[in-house]
Amino acid sequence: MQKIRKGDKVVVITGKDKGRQGEVLQVLPKEDRAVVRGVNVVKRHQRQTQTQEAGIIAKEASVHLSNLAIVDKDGKPTRVGFQVVDGKKVRVAKRSGEVIDG
Repeated sequence: MQKIRKGDKVVVITGKDKGRQGEVLQVLPKEDRAVVRGVNVVKRHQRQTQTQEAGIIAKEASVHLSNLAIVDKDGKPTRVGFQVVDGKKVRVAKRSGEVIDG
């Protein structure tokens, strides 16, 4: 079970986008990376295809999971732990002790 999942609200804790918040669009578990909306935006030269026009497009590049932290209910970054609740393993915010996924 992974600590950061698609749809989580996360904050960047280090690097050029430090302090930026966004939603996780995609998690790449084999590379320990995640794509976050509005974070680590890079410009790419795009060749023309039948559906897409040619030009320079901006898109999000992946960020290493160690540089991300889940946003707690008070808007501050928190670490994630695991607990068994009603026979089910759930993620828990270390800062507030609140269950992240119901």
